[in-house]
Amino acid sequence: MFLEWQVKNEEDGLLLRTFLKSKHISKQLLTAVKFGADGKIEVNNQEQNVLHHVKTGDKVKLTFPTEQQNERLLAEYTDLEVVFEDEFLLIINKPAGMASIPSQYHPTGSVANFVKGHYENQGLTSAIHIVTRLDRETSGLMLIAKNRYAHARLSSFLQQGLLKRRYQAFTSGSLEEQAGSIEAPIGRKDVSIMERFVTPEGKYAKTNYEVLMRYKTFDHLAIQLETGRTHQIRVHFSYIGHPLIGDDMYGGDTTLLKRQALHSCHLHLLHPVTEEYMAFDLSLPDDMKEIIQKTK
Repeated sequence: MFLEWQVKNEEDGLLLRTFLKSKHISKQLLTAVKFGADGKIEVNNQEQNVLHHVKTGDKVKLTFPTEQQNERLLAEYTDLEVVFEDEFLLIINKPAGMASIPSQYHPTGSVANFVKGHYENQGLTSAIHIVTRLDRETSGLMLIAKNRYAHARLSSFLQQGLLKRRYQAFTSGSLEEQAGSIEAPIGRKDVSIMERFVTPEGKYAKTNYEVLMRYKTFDHLAIQLETGRTHQIRVHFSYIGHPLIGDDMYGGDTTLLKRQALHSCHLHLLHPVTEEYMAFDLSLPDDMKEIIQKTK
């Protein structure tokens, strides 16, 4: 994988190192290129070091070294529901019941396993860079970077608020407010590897919500996160007494659904290379639609 640029008038005379920094090439990434077996920095098809001065019209090409793969990650093959893909990004519709990454006791069946198989079918040797991880039982849009450069830029966009997700959820009972925010710090319970709870010692977390529709036993919400804590939506709504339908870990009723009624429905971002604005939307999955139909 490589990137190419043409030096502009205002960049004339810059050190190659400075020029590459202006293109969002970090010191860490530049070091990997310099010392990687097949990484190269070229100006007009000639290899150069970072102290070279570029001139107007020069063509600069940065070839990234082959990424080291996790040999313990098993490649598996299935038809991923691909929403968008190019040489830098992969966006999928993750089904409920599929973990984002494998675990010690469940080394197969995760998004990472299937993405590795997907890459192998394309002849790609990239490592797996998951940008927006989802809980096993949460469905919807999931963003994966196809190389470390794209991952670094997308992580930066996420911190700057230029990459955002929205969710839809069904919460038990009836919320008092039509719209509002939940601000409560979240930490991990000492007695559990997975479970989180609201605690003064936790990390700051904020969840914004709006009620889209009210039904007899639950509300249908649109949700946007201001922070990205583990299990944030599930913990926050349980904390205020309205756990997600189907979320047995946090007190949700499983009569209507056997998994938490949470769906990643919207994603917008800037492309890591072109900086083009991109937006993606998904409708509710069938199991959540069925609940609405049953309660009408």
